[in-house]
Amino acid sequence: MQTRWRRLNGVTIDLPIKEAVEKTIIEETRKGNKLKVCIGTDSQVYRSKIEFATVIVFLREKKGGFMFINNATDHQTMSLKERLIIEVSKSIEVAYALCDLLDKYKIELEVHADINTDPNFQSNTALKEAMGYILSMGFVFRAKPNAFASSSCADKVV
Repeated sequence: MQTRWRRLNGVTIDLPIKEAVEKTIIEETRKGNKLKVCIGTDSQVYRSKIEFATVIVFLREKKGGFMFINNATDHQTMSLKERLIIEVSKSIEVAYALCDLLDKYKIELEVHADINTDPNFQSNTALKEAMGYILSMGFVFRAKPNAFASSSCADKVV
């Protein structure tokens, strides 16, 4: 499981991520908030390395949201399609680790892929594989323009 999670304000999350998510669910439910969780990953190539950012976005119904962030670095070169599938696998890894917990609290989960549904965009080359991967794991799949967790939230912190 990925480590070194933090909040947007930079505060490190010291608990194991599953415990931190459960604690957050309990706190938000106690405040009367109905939650939905969206998980997404984005990446950026910088010369000899690739930076990945995976986010767990907590949406409060009609009350905004917040996110937990994990950054990781890879030093291998890879094709765009391979990088997009790795983004999806990082999101699935987190979703899989949390799905039992989210089911327990009856919280809706979506996995967002930073992949365009428009065939005129390069990222579209990975659409079928990413969609198949996410759906075969039993998760709700979202792609651009509906994949804000990856294309907006993770994009801002990568």
